[in-house]
Amino acid sequence: MAVRPYWKGYLKLSLVTCPVQMMPATSESEKVRFHTLNRETQNRVVSHYVDSVTGKEVRDEDEVKGYQRGENEYIILEDEELQSIALDSTKTIDISTFTPRDSVEWIWLDTPYYLSPNDPVGQEAFSVIRDAMEGQDMVGISRLVISRRERAVMLEPRGKGIVLWTLRYGDEVRDEDTYFAGIDDETADSEMMPLVQQLIKKQTQHWNPKMVIDPVQDRLLDIIADKKKALKKPSKAKPSAPGKAAPNNVINIMDALKKSVAAETRSSK
Repeated sequence: MAVRPYWKGYLKLSLVTCPVQMMPATSESEKVRFHTLNRETQNRVVSHYVDSVTGKEVRDEDEVKGYQRGENEYIILEDEELQSIALDSTKTIDISTFTPRDSVEWIWLDTPYYLSPNDPVGQEAFSVIRDAMEGQDMVGISRLVISRRERAVMLEPRGKGIVLWTLRYGDEVRDEDTYFAGIDDETADSEMMPLVQQLIKKQTQHWNPKMVIDPVQDRLLDIIADKKKALKKPSKAKPSAPGKAAPNNVINIMDALKKSVAAETRSSK
């Protein structure tokens, strides 16, 4: 089934413009989703906004945005004020800057979208922009309003199309040095290194999407299937198995590496 475009607009580079459409590159529609129910009636539970002090329900027209300036003190922002700062990036992706692809680290990448031509007339202009970036191993940096919020975006050539990544802002990425400061500067043990490298070599495979399947999702589906069967015929509850004691994980690293390599060697014969 074809996916409906999430956004339609224009891709612009200087005087070159073409109509484009954008679709989410990922999907969560296959995930198991739950509704919150009233256990007694089996009816769905709905949520409403209520005043935190009076406890009374708040009507839609009385809801307003507020920026907290102190305890129980807020600065009110009206819809008209929020709309007044809307930018031209609502309908145009104007590429303003280019940068080498390898200079943008993965931690800045947020959400991917597929960008493609929205009109056969614009395919040539789209292809020129895409191929020019790919030929120089460059990505384009621009801005785009998504869900009423302006986002910095990166455009990366991919096959026949372009992947548009929303980028995290500078204050959203934490400084790694803060978290890695406690790690010792000493180099790895020269005797352990070959063993680890041998393990990596034996366990190396070409990337396959099956490497990142969701086992929890499969177990949930199994539970749901069992409950469907239980609704058709009565079943006796099985006694739960006694819990096992947690294993002692304190072990010599070198011994563990040697055993791992030996096990991998046996399994490969």
